[in-house]
Amino acid sequence: MSKKLRVAVIGCGGIANNKHFPALTSQADKCELVAFCDIKVERAKEAAEKFGTADAKYYEDYKELLKDDSIDVVHVCTPNVSHAPITIAAFEAGKHVLCEKPMSHSPLEAKKMLEAWKKSGKQFTIGYQNRFRDEVRALHESCEKGELGDIYFAKAHALRRKAVPTWGVFPDKSQQGGGPLIDIGTHALDITLWMMDNYEPESVTGSVFHKLGNLPGAEEGNLFGPWDTDTYEVEDSAFGYIKMKNGATIFLEAAWALNILESKEAATTLCGTLAGAHINSGMSYSQPQLIFNRSRNGILMQEEISGAGNIAFFEGGANAPEVLEAKQWLEAIQNGTEPLVKPEQAFVVTQILDAIYQAAETGNEVKLELLK
Repeated sequence: MSKKLRVAVIGCGGIANNKHFPALTSQADKCELVAFCDIKVERAKEAAEKFGTADAKYYEDYKELLKDDSIDVVHVCTPNVSHAPITIAAFEAGKHVLCEKPMSHSPLEAKKMLEAWKKSGKQFTIGYQNRFRDEVRALHESCEKGELGDIYFAKAHALRRKAVPTWGVFPDKSQQGGGPLIDIGTHALDITLWMMDNYEPESVTGSVFHKLGNLPGAEEGNLFGPWDTDTYEVEDSAFGYIKMKNGATIFLEAAWALNILESKEAATTLCGTLAGAHINSGMSYSQPQLIFNRSRNGILMQEEISGAGNIAFFEGGANAPEVLEAKQWLEAIQNGTEPLVKPEQAFVVTQILDAIYQAAETGNEVKLELLK
């Protein structure tokens, strides 16, 4: 049996507490949490006491943490603009790295991350846990088998009616680089590109709106309580039209606040030559839906997930996607296999999102020559 991996987490805020700590502690046979870091050092101390080993250490400065040669793996759970410097430093210190999504707010910074990874000889992945959802995996398998045929049109959905995050630094452009497009649009685009197995964009046009974030009264009814309209700096909605080199097209829609009835998040619509498919998930759905549409025996058919479900506590039952992500990632390190989310794929997502922001700012189509 492989030795337990010694894991450190840099950034002990919401995503660490709600996703990484529970997922990693569920894999106690594969890893142990030995170090924690946060610029608010009391959060790192609290996390160490709650989730760490008996001798777990906590830090305010990630550079001090990275001096510990006994640490094998680092999870980067900090605001977007710090992803690159921390990830690069971790590779230079000889660590494997899982960086939370998006890879970076900047393609040039993301390129530096890739270069540092390739020099390091270590493992690298990005936290797109939605790939591990049961219905997402099932649809991907159908796409791999060619059951939809040539997928030439898709929609990537990341729409909330009013669910602006009011904690952390989400509305702070200097820390995040953007709003819903880079925050939740990134998940929808990731699963859509993955389904299509198409990472060759040719051009992008886009629109980015700052309509509701600073509008007094618009914060009423927000799921997480009223946001501060005086300090809201990022977009409230964004839309991109992406043309791929093979002629396929993707429409990406992302919003934290949009006056719509149906909220879809981490969802996708695929249209192929043989069939179509929809994943519906988000605030408007009590549980995710996977729907295929095709013709059979001369009539149009819809096929959906069975409501039969799984048997609790038995192998094969449903697992939370963040747990499956942690399991697959740790096993990839232990076995020297490739993680499901490849850094090169996440790099394309970052470049497309940045191009949508550019297109919206200039009012022009952006021709994409992908960085490598």
